[in-house]
Amino acid sequence: MSEDGVDRSRRRFLTAATTGIGVVGTGIAAAPFVLSMQPSERAKAAGAPVEVDISKLQPGELKVEEWRGKPVWIMRRTPEQLKGLKTVESQLADPESKVLQQPTYAQNPTRSIKPDLFICVGICTHLGCSPDKRLEAGTASGLGADWPGGYFCPCHGSKFDLAGRVWKNVPAPTNLVVPSHTYVGENRIIIGVDKGEA
Repeated sequence: MSEDGVDRSRRRFLTAATTGIGVVGTGIAAAPFVLSMQPSERAKAAGAPVEVDISKLQPGELKVEEWRGKPVWIMRRTPEQLKGLKTVESQLADPESKVLQQPTYAQNPTRSIKPDLFICVGICTHLGCSPDKRLEAGTASGLGADWPGGYFCPCHGSKFDLAGRVWKNVPAPTNLVVPSHTYVGENRIIIGVDKGEA
């Protein structure tokens, strides 16, 4: 004991112990808050690649899958629909897909790896609406006799052909987005994985 009756070493020990317990307690109390800021397993899975079976997809049909919370359209185009892609090129804003809205392996007239299978994110590049699938040509689409088939966004009138290429003079500034994808067999696709990564 010191002269004034206070044991300074005991006081230092108690102060250090109390401070240590306080730091540990604060860490334990803060842990749930810090962990809540980490992405959940569901959020991590939302960005994961999606494998899709296309074995039952018939010519002229379109299948919708979800990837990263977005609709992804997978369409098996008919030979007639593929021929029609060339006939509308003069009416398109970016017929050669120069603006990179697709992987380089899909930067071609069909915007696809296999000509008959088209894959795109079904969200308009104007304000994020989901266009209608007006796949039939002509007046049955409700867009007039000269409509070759494609996608129409009724919110503001943007039009896209069956390769997701945007028409001239519409609000949408660019073609529909083609996500990275690869084939893992004749009838299976992985969306979210670049060709050659699977």
